[in-house]
Amino acid sequence: MKEKLEGIKKEALALIENADKMDKLNEVKVAYLGKKGQLTALLKGMKNIAPEERPAFGQMVNEVRSHLENVLDEKKTALAKAAREAQMKAECIDVTLPARKQAAGHRHPNHVALDEVERIFIGMGYEVVEGPEVEYDYYNFEALNIPANHPAKDEQDTFYITDKILLRTQTSPVQVRTMEKHPLPIRMIAPGRVFRSDEVDATHSPSFHQIEGMVIDKNITFADLKGTLQQFAKEMFGEDTKVKFRPHHFPFTEPSAEVDVTCFKCHGKGCRFCKGEGWIEILGCGMIHPRVLEMSGIDPNEYSGFAFGVGLERIALLKYEIDDMRLLYENDIRFLKQF
Repeated sequence: MKEKLEGIKKEALALIENADKMDKLNEVKVAYLGKKGQLTALLKGMKNIAPEERPAFGQMVNEVRSHLENVLDEKKTALAKAAREAQMKAECIDVTLPARKQAAGHRHPNHVALDEVERIFIGMGYEVVEGPEVEYDYYNFEALNIPANHPAKDEQDTFYITDKILLRTQTSPVQVRTMEKHPLPIRMIAPGRVFRSDEVDATHSPSFHQIEGMVIDKNITFADLKGTLQQFAKEMFGEDTKVKFRPHHFPFTEPSAEVDVTCFKCHGKGCRFCKGEGWIEILGCGMIHPRVLEMSGIDPNEYSGFAFGVGLERIALLKYEIDDMRLLYENDIRFLKQF
């Protein structure tokens, strides 16, 4: 048994010496000092030793156990130190290297265009007003002279939540709410997100942005509307921009018009950008319908006003010559860096 004990001790010390990882060291500890280890097995086999020799043999086993434990602890400390040094070497930071440059964010072209529009109209004395995106059918349609049987109220065009609540299809409801509560006169624009049941393509999206504008005061005429939009077009697209009004129909304005501006690429000569026409349509407008004023508690015999609406994405697409609306929503940093 003594020879066997010496052999186990010699074998264990060799394995400890050759262990180069913590896992291997733990395997040696379990194999020799664990509950089912070789030293434990020797102690259990002491019944086969003469009674007078058992104390001396037990002491020898305990001395070997103690020696192996000490050697294991020393090896464990050495391996931990070596692993720490290797980690420090691998993670070494060269403080003489230049710092990593932090990438700055880029403003979205929609926000750039919106800030420009707001700057122009605030400069003309307008107030920026916001309203809820989830809206009542009354404010979105009825108060704008759009009756129950109007095609715009079809569920294939509008996202209805209930028969009375919907996702707004325009920011005109903000104008109605302003007419109901704001003291006269009113000069305001209402930018915001709107929703329509459109398929996604190069020029359409189920979610986009509009900027609606409105002025109500005494003796407001179509000439005031024309002058306002001319000034807006010149500041937005260039001083030499001309404006053209074409008759149109909107339920909430009378008379109504579509507004074109001269192409700011060819200055009206005709090019690929304006499809050879020299003009680009940008917005719709008109004098506020007397019935709309009446429904909001304003006397149309004393007050008059005009309203207009322009798509924010349309301004961004035109101003920055973007040919696909989907690029505005894909969050491709290579695209956004251009702005």
